[in-house]
Amino acid sequence: MGALDAVAGRVAGGATVAFRPSGSSMVPLIRSRQHVVVAPVAPSKLEAGDIVLARVAGTVYLHLVSAVDPARKRVQISNNRGRINGWTSHDRVFGICVAVDGVTRSGAEGKTLAADTNDSS
Repeated sequence: MGALDAVAGRVAGGATVAFRPSGSSMVPLIRSRQHVVVAPVAPSKLEAGDIVLARVAGTVYLHLVSAVDPARKRVQISNNRGRINGWTSHDRVFGICVAVDGVTRSGAEGKTLAADTNDSS
């Protein structure tokens, strides 16, 4: 179980979680070890360009929504370097990134569910 699996479990349980993910697949939107805040999301409100915490083919990613398929209740997840991770159902989308290093992500407003703040930075 990876670090993002634990975060996903907490967000799926209703917590808003702050953490510092590592990796370079989301540069320049998120750089390695930047402070991010992820809140529970209403998946039906997602749009391409949203950054979400989602499970795709058994792996949890903090990646972009690159396409939506409302009829089949699923979204396509990709990194910011052109790699498509795949499609995943709404029930495997745990949260939406609402802030990076204290800067609110535009487009996240109105897509979150009511949540308790649980900062783990």
